[in-house]
Amino acid sequence: MAPKKRLQGVDDKLQKLLDANMDEARARRRAREAFKEIQLGIDHILFKTPTDGLKIEESYEVNSRGLEIFCKSWLPEASCPKAIVCYCHGYGDTCTFFFEGIARKLASYGYGVFAMDYPGFGLSEGLHCHIPSFDILVDDVIEHYSNVKENPEFHTLPSFLFGQSLGGAVALKVHLKQPRAWNGAILVAPMCKIADDMVPPWALTQILIGAAKFLPTKKLVPQKNLAEAAFKDLKKREMTAYNVIAYKDKPRLQTAVEMLRTTEEIERRLEEVSLPLLILHGEADIVTDPSVSKALHEKASSSDKKLILYMDAYHSLLEGEPDEMIVRVFDDIISWLNEHSEKFTGS
Repeated sequence: MAPKKRLQGVDDKLQKLLDANMDEARARRRAREAFKEIQLGIDHILFKTPTDGLKIEESYEVNSRGLEIFCKSWLPEASCPKAIVCYCHGYGDTCTFFFEGIARKLASYGYGVFAMDYPGFGLSEGLHCHIPSFDILVDDVIEHYSNVKENPEFHTLPSFLFGQSLGGAVALKVHLKQPRAWNGAILVAPMCKIADDMVPPWALTQILIGAAKFLPTKKLVPQKNLAEAAFKDLKKREMTAYNVIAYKDKPRLQTAVEMLRTTEEIERRLEEVSLPLLILHGEADIVTDPSVSKALHEKASSSDKKLILYMDAYHSLLEGEPDEMIVRVFDDIISWLNEHSEKFTGS
C-alpha cells in the first residue's frame, strides 16, 4: 500500500481513521462519516453547485443476495423529474465523493439522479474492491435500478444509464442483459478496453490469471498511479486524496481478471449495443482506450449515437480537467439529456 499523506486540516484522531484497514465496509463508513463535511468543502468546481431546491436522500438496502447496499438519490424538490439518471461508478470508486457534485448539477437541471455503491465498493458491504464475478455485480446493479424504476413516482419517466470508466462497462453490460429497458446511455471514458499501457505484459498477465484461481483476493497486480494518469489538472489531482474510501491498493487478482474478461466480451459484442448513446472520451486518455469508444460508435447497431472526443483531455473528464473543460463536458451531457428526455415525453 502506498503511504498516506496527511491531509490539510486533519488531526490525529481523523488520521487514525484514514490509516485504518479499509477492507471491510465498517471502516469505510466510519471514515466517510468523519470526512463528509471536509470533502464537500474542498475547492473544486463540482462542489460549488448549491443544494437549494434539491431533495437528497441516502440509505442502505439489503439486496436479494443479503448484502447491504449503499444508495443515494438527488431529486428536484419543486417539480417532477424530466427523467431518471442511474449512475454506474468507476473502478475503486464510490458515489459519495466527486459524483456528489455531478449529481447535484444534474438534479439542478431537473433530473432525478440515483446512485449506488457496488458490493465491495464505497459504503456497500463486501471485501473492498473485490469483484468475484462481473456478471453478478451487473445483476446487483440491475436489481437495484429496476426497483427504482418500478416506483410509481418514476415508472412512466424516461430512464438513462450514466457510466464512467469501469461504470461504462457496467452500463453496457446492463443494456446487453436488458436490451429494451433503457431510453439511452451516457458513457464517459467507458472501459470497453483497458489501455495497453495500463495492462501488465502478456506473459505476466497469463501468470496472474492462473494465480487468481488460487489467490483471488490477493493484491498483486502491478498498476500505475491512477490519479496521475487520469487527472490532467494538478490541483484537482491532489484533491483525489480526499476521496478517503476510494480503493488505492494494487488490484486484487480476481478483480483484474474479471475486468479483462469483461472488456474482451464487450469488444466482441459492440454490434449488439442498440440504445441511444452519448459517448464522451478524452483523446489523451491513457487509462481506457479512446479507440474502442470510436469502434463502439462505429459498430453499435443504434441509429441514435453520438461520439465527442475532447482534444488533449485525460480520463477524468468531469473531475480532473480544467474548469472550462468540465463545464463544456457538462453542457454536452445536459444538452443530450434534454433532447432525449423531450423525445420520449413529447414535451
